[in-house]
Amino acid sequence: MITVESVSKSFNGKKAVDSISFQANDQEVLVLLGTSGCGKTTTLKMINRLIEADSGNILIDGKNIQSQKVEDVRMGIGFVMQHSGLFPHYTIQQNIAVVPDLLKWSKKRTTERTLELLHKLHLSEELLSRFPNELSGGQQQRVGIARALIATSPVLLMDEPFGALDTITKADIHSEFKSLEELKNKTIILVTHDVQEAFDLGHKICLMDKGKIIQTGTPKEMLYHPENDFVKSFFAKNRLLLEYKVATLKDVKSHFKGGRLYEDLQFSENTVVWNALQRLSADYSLSEDYEDLVKAFNEYRKFQTI
Repeated sequence: MITVESVSKSFNGKKAVDSISFQANDQEVLVLLGTSGCGKTTTLKMINRLIEADSGNILIDGKNIQSQKVEDVRMGIGFVMQHSGLFPHYTIQQNIAVVPDLLKWSKKRTTERTLELLHKLHLSEELLSRFPNELSGGQQQRVGIARALIATSPVLLMDEPFGALDTITKADIHSEFKSLEELKNKTIILVTHDVQEAFDLGHKICLMDKGKIIQTGTPKEMLYHPENDFVKSFFAKNRLLLEYKVATLKDVKSHFKGGRLYEDLQFSENTVVWNALQRLSADYSLSEDYEDLVKAFNEYRKFQTI
């Protein structure tokens, strides 16, 4: 769906993005991960031509974005900015309706679509008459997502969308993000510096440093098959937690001695170990299963390439 080929960008003679290439497949969440200044936001903005690339090609659905009008490129892309990016002097209703107004939708169509998204994002209809500064950070971020989703574009770009939220609010929105049907049908490129967020939401990760992509792979590949010491050290601080989040019950099944996970508790084989443990820890009667699963996970780890 999105192909980036040997793209570079310099500012004042210094390369911010240095000949990078990657592909985000249809209905895939690709995360651009790295520390501040590594080039990930510049890369994201080049995809919808907020910044023009110096060289290379960017294709969306096989079409080079340089061969299209800028406004046409942007109309086909949803964009969620840092800190929600809402217009402070617009009501929430006006903020959500920005793109439909540009597309000359009827008022009825815009209203129906707005109410549909409010329901899906757990927002009250009464918020529509308010201004952004009257909403909590979590509510503002949900409105920002609603504005990006309203036109049902196949591509969604997200620039540090949850960076300003507290840990609990962020966890809630991550859960909604993963379950929202609206997002499952899109190709998404998400920029973040949060390693756990990348592992929670991404199907594939591009780890960047100093304008270059150091490694691209699934979260599991990044942990167990790092291409160099930089990749290995980047994930070292959070390593154990990240391993809990990438290992599934299917992975550890051969090491698990208990028998209730699938039949009695109705977990699927694709449930990650971390989520299963959270559920087991909530019920004291399941403490034995909890301990058995931890042991199975530890046995599984011994056989991974680290």
